[in-house]
Amino acid sequence: MAREIPDLQAEVRTGTGKGAARQARREGYVPGIVYGDGQEPTPVNVKYNYLLKRLRQGRFLQTLFNLKVEGQPDVHVICRGVQRDVVKDLPTHVDFMRVHDESRIELFVHVDFINHEASPGLKRGGTLTVVRPEVELEVTAGDIPDHITVDLTGKVIGDVIHIDDVVLPAGVKPTINRNFVIANVAAPAGLAAVEEEEASA
Repeated sequence: MAREIPDLQAEVRTGTGKGAARQARREGYVPGIVYGDGQEPTPVNVKYNYLLKRLRQGRFLQTLFNLKVEGQPDVHVICRGVQRDVVKDLPTHVDFMRVHDESRIELFVHVDFINHEASPGLKRGGTLTVVRPEVELEVTAGDIPDHITVDLTGKVIGDVIHIDDVVLPAGVKPTINRNFVIANVAAPAGLAAVEEEEASA
């Protein structure tokens, strides 16, 4: 199911370069740039607290936004990078790329695991070991899936779940051209030790 396209508010940043960026930060903004779609890059400012709230909501780099800048037409964008302060880990700069709804883009999508209670392996005390909590997929910008789903029904200890085992939404494909592992159902420590002893005996 495709997610709704949320608005993202920004303002045009007057001036470019490090001096203008520092001034923006002093005034409570995070400087950014909007590029792509054959147009000139546009420097913008995003309110610091507003951006921080958005970042803490999660999946910021996986969301298609409707960028609203006063005096300019709305444009759909994807965030392509958030630079952070190396000490405080707080945003200092943000990059947005303009996209059309039909644009093909690559981004990471969350993996949702369901039906834990229907897995015999987990019922026996096995552990779901998640190798990739997110998977990089090629998707259409106007139809970005909120997540992909892995059904654990019938999974037993020792089962390995690959990307080919997952039903992907129409038009979505992995960026890696091999059947990589997403997760596996591992034996509990006690059971693994017993099986090792039995095998050696």
